[in-house]
Amino acid sequence: MSHPPVVTPPAAAEVSRWTDAYFQRTRAIVERFGDARVTYAVFMRRPVIFAPKLALDWLRAVAAERGFTPEIQQNYEEGKWVGAGEPMLWITGPFTRLVELETLFLMKLGPACVAAYNAYMMCAGLPRTAFLAMDARHCAGTEMAEIMAYAASVGSARAQRKDGAMGFVGNATDATAHYFGKDQGLGTMPHALIGYAGSTVRAAELYRETFPDEPMTVLVDYFGREVSDSLAVCRRFPDMAAAGTLSLRLDTPGGRFVEGLDPPQSYAVLDRRAPASIRGYRDESELRHLIGAGVSAAAIHWLREKLDEAGFPRVRIVASSGFNPEKCRVMADALAPIDVVGTGSYLPDRWSETYATADIVEYDGVPRVKVGREFLLRR
Repeated sequence: MSHPPVVTPPAAAEVSRWTDAYFQRTRAIVERFGDARVTYAVFMRRPVIFAPKLALDWLRAVAAERGFTPEIQQNYEEGKWVGAGEPMLWITGPFTRLVELETLFLMKLGPACVAAYNAYMMCAGLPRTAFLAMDARHCAGTEMAEIMAYAASVGSARAQRKDGAMGFVGNATDATAHYFGKDQGLGTMPHALIGYAGSTVRAAELYRETFPDEPMTVLVDYFGREVSDSLAVCRRFPDMAAAGTLSLRLDTPGGRFVEGLDPPQSYAVLDRRAPASIRGYRDESELRHLIGAGVSAAAIHWLREKLDEAGFPRVRIVASSGFNPEKCRVMADALAPIDVVGTGSYLPDRWSETYATADIVEYDGVPRVKVGREFLLRR
């Protein structure tokens, strides 16, 4: 599927308004006293997965508008692991043309690389589970949503290539579906539709009547009857249940347990299904993912047991609610029978970790960099 490159704003005419003021002043000084050909080294202070496309598309487009072509040397291909402090790329061009672009280039690069790393860790941790990207609702505007969807696709592709993972099979919005090889976003119903319909079964009926030829995923936690409503939906649509085109989505909030569970019962479920997961030391966060309220590993095993006992082994389970890299790792340890994870939790948790940095390392071909950053020099 071919798509034109997406160039995120601001355009060349707006760069000066959005860049740091000291870069504007530096440009004025260099224009007065003589230009230089400089090389920037770009790096990050933590390991990441290289996701440069949107930043580089923007850089090339703005440079073209400004009448020059930067020389770009990528030290890694897209999707490759980059260690902390490793120069990702070197960018060479006229100082007067490049200096104002640093701020905007870095803000498009760093967050994408961290999100790609998180997405990779999630997909590699649950290689037999499909993922659905649901980042848009957590983003600060459409430009961030573009960057995060792209990053998830990069991390997913690495997990598919290196770990044989299913990875991200789609996402929630039409605008960024092309990153996942789709023409449209995926998804069926929010909690609002359940509330409108007045019952989980009725919401499923409304959906089925409107989209009769599509697979269906039904939210089952609205009324706190995850098991009862799941079985009711299966009995209402037995043909879909038997065909494997019916899925049930658990999105239980962390303030209560899934229907039929409490801490002792949750331990009992995991003792039956994944005893090793509760035998060793677990910190508070891991225990919450295993046997706590909300969408825990015990809750997923519990629903799977009830569906199988009722004769619905082909009905799929979709899990959502806080599936970040740590939760995915714990779910893997607990052998949680998840068919699909819906998540936007590959978004960087600590925004300070997303800060990419650029330093000039050559002036007119002469190596020079501030003390302490000699590791950025080209060798």
